[in-house]
Formats: sequence, C-alpha cells, structure tokens
Amino acid sequence: MPLPSITWQDVQQMPDDGNRYEAIEGDLYMTPAPTTRHQRVSKRLQYALDRILERPGLGEIFVAPYGVEFPVTGEGVQPDIVFVSRDRCEIITEAGIAGAPDLVVEILSPSTAGRDRTIKLRLYERHGVQEYWIVDPDESVIDVWRFGEEPAHERFKGTLPVRLGAEQVGKIDLETVFAPDF
Repeated sequence: MPLPSITWQDVQQMPDDGNRYEAIEGDLYMTPAPTTRHQRVSKRLQYALDRILERPGLGEIFVAPYGVEFPVTGEGVQPDIVFVSRDRCEIITEAGIAGAPDLVVEILSPSTAGRDRTIKLRLYERHGVQEYWIVDPDESVIDVWRFGEEPAHERFKGTLPVRLGAEQVGKIDLETVFAPDF
C-alpha cells in the first residue's frame, strides 16, 4: 500500500529541529543547517539584491527559512532567497509566499545539489517562477534559468545581470559574492 503524499501543510507540522523540510511531488525532503560558506554567499547575494531590487521599491526579498507554497499542488519549499515583485505582492501572506515568486535562488551544498539541479528546477518551471538561480560556491558561478515564452539558460562568472522581467535593473559583482572567507 503506497504511503500518502506529503503536502506543504504536513511540513508545517514538522518539529523545529534546525532542519528545513520541503514537500515536492508528494515526497518529504530534509535539508540540514547550511555551512558558514553557504551563509556568507547567501548574505552577500541578499545584500546585492536588496540594493538592486528592494531599496528602489521594486519588490521584496525573503531569505530562508521562509516558506513558498504552491497551493495548486500542495507542494512547498524553503529556498535560500526569493524575490516577489511589487506587482505580484498579493502572493505574500503572513504564513509565507503562496504562489510562484519572480526569482528563486538556491545555493548548492553537497546535500542539496542534485535536488536543486533537477527536482527543484522542474518544480519552479512547472509553477511559473520567472527566473531561477543556482549558485555554485565551489565553482564561483551562477546558473540562471528563465522560464516562460522564451526559456533560456545562461552561466555567469564575473558579473551577473539582474533582471525584472525582460528589463535589466542592475548587476552583481560575483567576485565580491564569492570572495574567499576570512
């Protein structure tokens, strides 16, 4: 007899044990707490995105642990960084985001790299996320997928253009993001 499918509502009942839980395609995934390197890269990216997107009033940035639920399927995840544009702010709720963010950022770690590159890539494309970044701290690169009418995949090293829809609104110096730790 198959096990019942896990939903985001089930995940919300998980213990607060320092791990992040996600429900994708009916399966439960657990992610351990991130490493120091991961957190430094996340903080630097968050700062850059804040300067380019949030401070000018283009939308709002959220960082993990913070839930993104896809109500149509009951799936839910906790990406490292998400951005919701001002035009779509109605998906921001007290409990988290209910719908597809404009931008989702996942920072690779050994325990999540396979899932981030496959299952989550399909999840975000399927639910209408406009842009998905996979950040690889080991290689100092960011892979960017844009979904929609003209899907595209690009890899950036050095400078990363930041877009809101088709418009470039800024750029991020990746040497700063991936600078060596102390």
